[in-house]
Amino acid sequence: MSSQFPLTDAHGHLQADRFDADRVEVIARLRSAGMTRLLVPSWDVASSHGAVEIAREHVWMDAAIGIHPHHASAAASHRAALLARATEPEIVAIGETGIDTKRNYAPLADQIANLEAHIDVAVQLGKPLILHCRSAGEGDDAQRQLMKTLRESPIGAPGGAAAFEGRAPFILHSASGSQGYIEEGLALGGMISVSGLAFRPEERATAEWIRIVPAHRLLTETDAPWLSMPGAPDPSRNEPANVALTLAWIAARRGEGVGELAAAISATYDRAFPRHRPRSV
Repeated sequence: MSSQFPLTDAHGHLQADRFDADRVEVIARLRSAGMTRLLVPSWDVASSHGAVEIAREHVWMDAAIGIHPHHASAAASHRAALLARATEPEIVAIGETGIDTKRNYAPLADQIANLEAHIDVAVQLGKPLILHCRSAGEGDDAQRQLMKTLRESPIGAPGGAAAFEGRAPFILHSASGSQGYIEEGLALGGMISVSGLAFRPEERATAEWIRIVPAHRLLTETDAPWLSMPGAPDPSRNEPANVALTLAWIAARRGEGVGELAAAISATYDRAFPRHRPRSV
């Protein structure tokens, strides 16, 4: 799979153990496909260390560190020490964190406290949050709780997002939910990132709300190694190079040229995640 357009993966877990055996080959494939922007987000302490190591080795990549809601209880005692690293230059965002009531691996109160701790660091540093949000079935309780927490946080307060200097304070990663939820996220200043989840029948609302997301608020991602989409060479493991499939899906539903959309998303990524070290492409 190759593309003549610049590809952007705003959420690819290259540090995941499913890439341990062939990470070099995976990176070669994504570069061959035309990828020029890639954010490696984290879900716990070990994956945060791994994300930073990868971003240091590949200077054109970026890292995000944080504790996923699944680990909100188990990693709570290590959270402060981890987030203290967020000033490091490879780290351009905080997360992923958020609310997940689909699997309920941690009590909701612990998930909210975990999210609030990440919000505090993001606001202090002006580095955006990477937000995970999933509800069970066709419910929206996680989405409602996420928006409530954001509204009641410094991000929702007048002038509370000043540290971000006009940039988005958060990204709704692998966005899932109703148009109303997406509109609320946009109203709070957030960006919307679309993954292979959009191809699933239960996510049919995405095909409708994708048209209303302004180009300067839209990102593409894979959530690799998860959320493989139809047409991927290996349906059992997603790879960053596959983001080209999601890009084409979005372009078709928005009635836009793939090349034009790819360039816009690349520019959006750079606005979302300003960096203080040169990018070698």
